[in-house]
Amino acid sequence: MARLPRLYLPGCAQHVIQRGNNREACFYEEADYKAYLSFLKDAAEKYRVAIHAFVLMTNHVHLLVTPSDEKGISRMMQAQGRKYVQYFNFTHGRTGTLWEGRYKSTLVDVENYLLTVYRYIELNPVRSGMVVHASEYPWSSYQGNALGKPVQLLTPHPIYSRLGSAEAERESAYRALFRGRMPERDLAAICEATNKAWVLGDERFKAQIEAKTGRRAVPLGRGGDRKSAAFRKLKNQ
Repeated sequence: MARLPRLYLPGCAQHVIQRGNNREACFYEEADYKAYLSFLKDAAEKYRVAIHAFVLMTNHVHLLVTPSDEKGISRMMQAQGRKYVQYFNFTHGRTGTLWEGRYKSTLVDVENYLLTVYRYIELNPVRSGMVVHASEYPWSSYQGNALGKPVQLLTPHPIYSRLGSAEAERESAYRALFRGRMPERDLAAICEATNKAWVLGDERFKAQIEAKTGRRAVPLGRGGDRKSAAFRKLKNQ
């Protein structure tokens, strides 16, 4: 089956996943995480992509970003990816590819799903059993969004800024979002939309994206092959 073209809309948030090749580790030590974030910051600034949330796991990366133009995210990912692979291979005495093909992404309905994606990203280390609470993991945006630690890479999304008029108020309201577990339906919706290049949002948002881009935002119904004898037989039963 041919791959669907990525959906890009300037000013529309996207959830991005970049995985290590064959699910192998792409970070070995503290310096690797710092190098990746440094390269990402430079590329994001150059191509005018706002980064709202991130987590660097052992063998993959999640980002929540908003581009200023249609090519911003792809250029950012190519630039930082190229630099990081050069750094990683040289530092660890290896050769060859590091990333698993194309990164995956989905457009995000900010009014209904943005803060859910923030939580999904920053709770990755908890779901993986690496830490008990998101605050314990050093390589995620939770450190800045919830705890107020300086993270130059981050740009608050307007939806995040609505959580409070003062920084301390926003951080407190944000921490409150992390009480309890995420509903399984939200986890499944985010995974499916991102991995299959569909759109994450309500029906109204999906219809708007289809109208703007001319590309399907959801999979076709599973009605079978309407030309097959089996389908015609079922239809006539």
